[in-house]
Amino acid sequence: MADSVLKRISFSPAASLHNRGGLAFFLFVIGFVAWLFSAAINWMTDANRLPLSQLVVQGELHYLTPGDVRAGIMHLEQLGSFMTQDVDDIQHALEAMPWVARASVRKQWPDTLKVFLVEQDPAAFWNGRDLVNHDGEVFKAPPEQAGQLLVGLAGPEGTSLEVLSALHEMQPRLQHAGFEIATLALNERRAWRVWLTNGVRLELGRKERMERIERFIALSPQLEQHGQAIEYIDLRYDTGAAVGWVTDPDQSKTK
Repeated sequence: MADSVLKRISFSPAASLHNRGGLAFFLFVIGFVAWLFSAAINWMTDANRLPLSQLVVQGELHYLTPGDVRAGIMHLEQLGSFMTQDVDDIQHALEAMPWVARASVRKQWPDTLKVFLVEQDPAAFWNGRDLVNHDGEVFKAPPEQAGQLLVGLAGPEGTSLEVLSALHEMQPRLQHAGFEIATLALNERRAWRVWLTNGVRLELGRKERMERIERFIALSPQLEQHGQAIEYIDLRYDTGAAVGWVTDPDQSKTK
């Protein structure tokens, strides 16, 4: 029995050496894999390895150029590599630019950034400093870049869609009668006022604006017979209107 015990003990050093060798190899493999993973991460996150060097801009552009888009992207504090750059950050930067309504951004291997833009479509000026699109949304962009003759709209904050809708209601009827709206305004008391391109101001008040527009159109032939320039026509009456005549001929020229 003692011999058998000794035999078992005599073999234990070899088994221990074998086990230590297996453990060392296992730890080596783990370390090597960790090193490879770390090296791969460092390689992928190095902007010099996979830089975003190509920009493709798509969409129908009237107010922006590809150079403007590139400048908007470069406003980011730091542009990452192909692997690390979050396209949402680029999208937000682009949508903060003047004239950009919507932007979508995606990456294309190995170094390309593809941008699709939808520009704002201005419908009118708003409060003399901004623009409003055809959905009644106010946006900021240099008004002089609109490049077209737009009607001026004005109103309290949050009324842009209401004022634009009123323009769409009044404008066709006035145009049919030979008049053009230069400015349409809604004041804080919710009273409507229209300036025509001929310099005449229409006071419409707070209600029945289309009925009063029709009254103005019906009265206009009689007013033209006077042969005198009109400053304003106050239509805030149940019937008829009050007319303010231009007393200084130069006054109508400067309006």
